[in-house]
Amino acid sequence: MQAELTHQMGAMRVVDRATLAAVIEEFTDAIDSIGLSFPGGIAGALDALDGRISHETSARLRKEAGVRAAGDPWKRLRALPHEDLQAIVERESTEVSAVLLSKLAIPVAAGLLGCLTGPQARQITYAVSLTSDVTPDAIERIGLSLAAQLDLRKVPAFDTHAADRLGAILNFSSTPTRDDVLSGLEETDQDLATRVRKAIFTFANIPARISPRDIPRVLREVDPGALLTAMAGAEDAGLATPRDFILENMSGRMADQLREDIAEAGKIKPADADEAMSAIVAVIRDMQARGDLVLIKEAEDEAE
Repeated sequence: MQAELTHQMGAMRVVDRATLAAVIEEFTDAIDSIGLSFPGGIAGALDALDGRISHETSARLRKEAGVRAAGDPWKRLRALPHEDLQAIVERESTEVSAVLLSKLAIPVAAGLLGCLTGPQARQITYAVSLTSDVTPDAIERIGLSLAAQLDLRKVPAFDTHAADRLGAILNFSSTPTRDDVLSGLEETDQDLATRVRKAIFTFANIPARISPRDIPRVLREVDPGALLTAMAGAEDAGLATPRDFILENMSGRMADQLREDIAEAGKIKPADADEAMSAIVAVIRDMQARGDLVLIKEAEDEAE
């Protein structure tokens, strides 16, 4: 269309005022009469629906229609997370990696370079010095090729790792069920069992994962009956440590009253205590999901 426009302008000579006015009037009338317009063609429709239909459907329609992703592929590549950029560099040639590095924002490129091995980083930086004569067409083709590879990647059905999903499920399971499942996982897959244990947050994890100053905020959202049942049953469940941690970090008056209530409550059924503890954990998880509470990272995670 650009070429046709250029040729047409080259063939034009003089246009009189009456013809110009008539063309403008016809054009404005046509514009004013438009009620709704569509992009025209599968490529335009896919661009208009970008982000509104699933990635899988979009990729399949582009492939069936032979339509490449429109727009600047480098814009999409520059938006990739650091891990994906490093994966591209590790599988592509030195020359392509040099072009990619040159097209990234300087802080991102510097961070990416720092993650590479010494020899690989030296090869790519030297190749950057040879990119002066690369044509814009070649840059675009490289960008389109890299973007097309992104479309071929398998899109996972779940947003989270299996260990995190299992951990979330076991958070709300009864203690016997949770212990039994974890024992079975340790026998079949030790690594998965370790990851699941890290993902689990139970009543016992409260002292290690919640800051003392956050305890009053958590307790404000916990049902008083569930709190009393959980605290009264903690001793028999072998969870005196988290119970004492909670008592030590609430107001003195409230702690004294709760101690009296615990003494009067008598023996609590294990199932009732477990259910009450799960209710407290559910409140903590809900606060975390809302962004109202930040859990302390475990020492193992920080070391990693």
